[in-house]
Amino acid sequence: MTVEPGIRVGQDSAASTSDASVIERSWEKPEAFAVLFDRHADSVHRYAARRLGTEVAEDLMAETFTTAFQQRFRYNTELADARPWLFGIATNLIGRHRRAEARRLKAIGRLPSAAPADGSEDPVADQVAARVSAQAVRGELALAMARLPARHRDVLLLVAWADLGYEEVARALEVPVGTVRSRLHRARRKLRDALGGSDPTAFPEESEESDDE
Repeated sequence: MTVEPGIRVGQDSAASTSDASVIERSWEKPEAFAVLFDRHADSVHRYAARRLGTEVAEDLMAETFTTAFQQRFRYNTELADARPWLFGIATNLIGRHRRAEARRLKAIGRLPSAAPADGSEDPVADQVAARVSAQAVRGELALAMARLPARHRDVLLLVAWADLGYEEVARALEVPVGTVRSRLHRARRKLRDALGGSDPTAFPEESEESDDE
């Protein structure tokens, strides 16, 4: 797909139709898949931009929907909401850029506390630390995030930025819900330790039920 986010590619004649129904309709009418793009391209683009920067985000968003289109026959249409599936594809693609993401976080960590990450209005650490008032925490948080294992960072950011629930993250990453809770618990603990006890996350934490690291 080459359409940029924010540009409508087709009118959704049934706005209340589920994502699953759109995907199923696209099996016989491929052009119907444009509705899914129209609904979710912006959010996937924002997620990619926050993780990798705006330069990479557009290509990654386009690749996410190209991959989804190619894999649409495998989608479980009992799942009405396709967001976990789309964010799972995007996260897998981001996995090819682990070093670039870590470099970006470290670069943010070296910026003066008042400086934005890349000229955007929502730099990486500002999003994760939305409830932290001290601007100085941004650099420390970015550096702490760079040190997180990739699998922990994925869970943390799917919750914080993609706004997915635990079960949705489990679907996105194809892991048990207990693993999601465990990874999120460990990620938050490491961030708290790095920030001297401050909790930069803006979501509740459920009990851990897995020994997965």
